[in-house]
Amino acid sequence: MANESLKGLNVAILVTDGFEQVELTEPRKALDEAGAKTQIVSPKNERVRAWKFTDWSIELPVDVKLNDAQPDDFDALLLPGGVINPDTLRIDPKAVAFVKAFFDDGKPVAAICHGPWTVIEAGAARGRRITSWPSLKTDLKNAGADWVDQQVVVDKGLVTSRSPDDIPAFNPEVIRLFAGARGKQRAA
Repeated sequence: MANESLKGLNVAILVTDGFEQVELTEPRKALDEAGAKTQIVSPKNERVRAWKFTDWSIELPVDVKLNDAQPDDFDALLLPGGVINPDTLRIDPKAVAFVKAFFDDGKPVAAICHGPWTVIEAGAARGRRITSWPSLKTDLKNAGADWVDQQVVVDKGLVTSRSPDDIPAFNPEVIRLFAGARGKQRAA
């Protein structure tokens, strides 16, 4: 990962309460170390609360309120999982519109675990090869995706992984995919 710089890349991390802690903190750390500027975007006003496997965990500050967030200000999007977080986001019209804008503009998106639920709601699963937490298999197939059980899958500007155990495979692919987006947003 060290040889691929993301300097100048702005990455939105869309979450609300109940995101799986490690699915935000570990990819964010990798992105930050590669030079990206990461910002938590949320419908919550000040802080979001993490879930750590079976219990509530840390709180993180919200950098940009979803009401104020403009997809044009970002080059790429990270969608951490957890069950509560994407289940809440996928019924929030503003969150779904935010995610849809990245796909509409051809910007790269990374989703892990239950994160693809929001991809489904944005209408972006159809025709893509996707992996996820196993319980999303039927949802993704019903949405027109080709669901596979693999550590990490990259297809048509979307990188997906199944679980926290896959983060060591997920992070390098996120860096690689996002590196291809550098400068595209500003050149448009």
